[in-house]
Amino acid sequence: MRGPTLLAIVAVLTTVPDLAAQEPLAARADLIDAQGRKIGEATLLETPYSGVRIELDIADQPPGVHAFHVHETGSCEPPAFESAGGHYAPRGNVHGFLNPEGAHAGDLLNLRIPETGRLRTEQLASQVTLRPDAPNTLFDDDGSALVIHAGPDDYRSQPAGDAGPPIICGVIRR
Repeated sequence: MRGPTLLAIVAVLTTVPDLAAQEPLAARADLIDAQGRKIGEATLLETPYSGVRIELDIADQPPGVHAFHVHETGSCEPPAFESAGGHYAPRGNVHGFLNPEGAHAGDLLNLRIPETGRLRTEQLASQVTLRPDAPNTLFDDDGSALVIHAGPDDYRSQPAGDAGPPIICGVIRR
């Protein structure tokens, strides 16, 4: 290749933004318990091409397996956290990874809190984004929240995996 063709290819390649090199979009959530006490935080980072990585750090919580979800409304009014609404499901899917009709965009894997009550972990929410004007954005008109439930998600029961009541909630903020 010579002349104008090679120059055109070089020009195109140098003007295409390198998505991996751009500063990632980030968000965070202060996590509170049913008494309104801050018990941890979550950091959310947009990942190139694969969703949002959620880094979770919580302390002084009941050990065991607990459901973890993104909920549809950015509100966390203790003690029941009903203000967070249901699971985030912008495409209207039903609940559960084991459901043949798909899962909610806000369905995440269960968390296992050790006997110490302290958990540091991360998960990938592959069906959501932090880009404000994109489909499945966590920053729609009423925002979104992270919620941890009293029990485990069975990944199939409707509407929330038979996970019990919310015990931890955090509004996702830029």
